[in-house]
Amino acid sequence: MDAVRRAVGPSRRRVLRSGSGAVLAAAAGGALAGCGAGADDGVGPDGTVTIEMWHGQADTAKKVLQGLVADFERGHPRIKVSLGGGVLSDVMLQKVTAALAAGSYPDIAYIFGSDLARVARSPQVVDLTETVHGAAVPWKSHWAAAREAVTVNGRVRAAPALLDSLAVVCNRKLFREAGLPLPEAGWTWREFTDRARRLTDQGRGRFGTGWPGTGDEDTVWRLWPMIWDLGGDVVDDGGKGIGFADSGTRALEVVAGLVRDRSVYVDPKPGSEQMYQVFLSGRMGMAVTGPWQLPDIEHAGIDYHVAPLPTFSGRPVTISGPDTWTVFDNGEARSRAARTFLGWLNRPEQDVRWDVEAGSLPLSRRTEALPAWRDKVARTEGLAVFTKALETARVRPVHPAYPEVSQALGQAIVAVLLGRATPEKALRACADDANAALLIPR
Repeated sequence: MDAVRRAVGPSRRRVLRSGSGAVLAAAAGGALAGCGAGADDGVGPDGTVTIEMWHGQADTAKKVLQGLVADFERGHPRIKVSLGGGVLSDVMLQKVTAALAAGSYPDIAYIFGSDLARVARSPQVVDLTETVHGAAVPWKSHWAAAREAVTVNGRVRAAPALLDSLAVVCNRKLFREAGLPLPEAGWTWREFTDRARRLTDQGRGRFGTGWPGTGDEDTVWRLWPMIWDLGGDVVDDGGKGIGFADSGTRALEVVAGLVRDRSVYVDPKPGSEQMYQVFLSGRMGMAVTGPWQLPDIEHAGIDYHVAPLPTFSGRPVTISGPDTWTVFDNGEARSRAARTFLGWLNRPEQDVRWDVEAGSLPLSRRTEALPAWRDKVARTEGLAVFTKALETARVRPVHPAYPEVSQALGQAIVAVLLGRATPEKALRACADDANAALLIPR
């Protein structure tokens, strides 16, 4: 999981990109007019097709991908995969949109799931519905979160690349010192806030929990499971307004309670690195995080316990943030080769290597059942909790207005975290901005 954190930016969170809709619209127009991409069909004199993949990975994950590509090429001697891009995935969207505008773009790029709806508006994005429904890809055994994150208007517009979920990692030592039982499945948000309060010791610089305070996607996605559990949704059934006017207020009341108790460390910097350092130094009782953080926790020597997210209803619910491999049309030969490669990459025998060595959760139940993954789970404390959470995980909607909705909610959360607004006032401001964004034709 450490590879994931390093591969896709600090804490592996998605960073909102202002104005990306306008950039993508311009890129789509530029791609229609451009001819740079089509000038080279990628087919060599001997019939070998070369495809370009902007992977966005670094360190361990990059090495794992290089190994997978080498194995693919040995089994498919007429297809070569050139790994490039030159940027990490945090800034991949900007590079891809500029490339689309210039008419010279890769065959495959690593695109965050929260950006896919906007990227898919480009006519250069290849429809992968038939590819993932092929016999070689276990599409029906993929977790629902993985399938939904790449589906736009009923069509599969990308292949799932990485899967995760949220749970609560607890410091056993601090729980023992506070005389508190470790949480288990079915615990409530009331119990969470109560334990956060009792774990806090201001004199010793200890906090019950932490929350990112920058207003970006890292701040926001921790609130969606609460909203869903309370019966709300990101967008209402009509698609013209937010679906969390009431549930969002109730969820923000949990945040306000943490603030009142002074039990929450608010991280002022993007990436949540300071928040995690507080936990790794043994001064935080609970961290809401994903499996990517476990290697750092183990390396720090923290005796830890992993519990599912608390609930209001007693029903398990969490969020998954899948990212994608998106294919762009550079002619039939290259598109066909790209589809062949991604179909191969999504098979369980390749997926399990990516999961074990680079830090994703299994894309499918078939991968989860493989001995290599079972062995990884047996060797990693708490990993089974994150995997089991995929059974009930939900994803943010693949909606072109999602970034604006997220930005508005992020501002509301920060206002509550900093004591600048009540949950009711913060949610009203959020609703005004988010509803306005949802009314814009797209």
